[in-house]
Amino acid sequence: MAHTRVLVADDSAVSMSLVQRLLGSWDYDVVTAKDGEQAWAVARETDRPLLAILDWEMPGLSGLELCRRIRARAETRSSYLIILTGRDKTEDVVEGLTAGANDYLTKPFQPGELKARVGVGVRVMELQAELATRVTELERALAQVRTLEGLVPICSYCKKVRDDQNFWHRVEAYIEQRSDAQFSHGICPDCYENILKPQIEADEGK
Repeated sequence: MAHTRVLVADDSAVSMSLVQRLLGSWDYDVVTAKDGEQAWAVARETDRPLLAILDWEMPGLSGLELCRRIRARAETRSSYLIILTGRDKTEDVVEGLTAGANDYLTKPFQPGELKARVGVGVRVMELQAELATRVTELERALAQVRTLEGLVPICSYCKKVRDDQNFWHRVEAYIEQRSDAQFSHGICPDCYENILKPQIEADEGK
């Protein structure tokens, strides 16, 4: 995904430069931090990058502590976090993922693998955004349905319903605008006996 913003935090200038150059060549916008404290400040900004590549060992705050802080904060916990480190033991991977990282990549790395893992992160973020949109749409639909639960002003003669803008609608139109309900019309027994049947008998007697 072009122009996705990625935070890269690493106290090694060489490693930082390499990752920044690669990400730039893949059309990502890179925000850099030279230590954990600087990365934490960026992670709390309003327009923060939602994907971060964090070195494990950095001055101030380690990459693992950053993961824990980001996950503990409601505003930032949905970020996608990749630990990039020279630690390659199984227990290190377990510790990194347990701290809150979504992925774990060891140095030295292959550029193709980094690109693939960042791409996975971008797809996850896109799916999260789509899910959030669907939830918002669902909440809006439920809110419309709930408007039918309150007091509904209805004419005692023609049975039309008044909306919030003081316009009158047929009951069917009012409900269809505020829910997914659709109407099929029929005749109840009382109306058949009291209204329709006398009309039929009157027509037949002519």
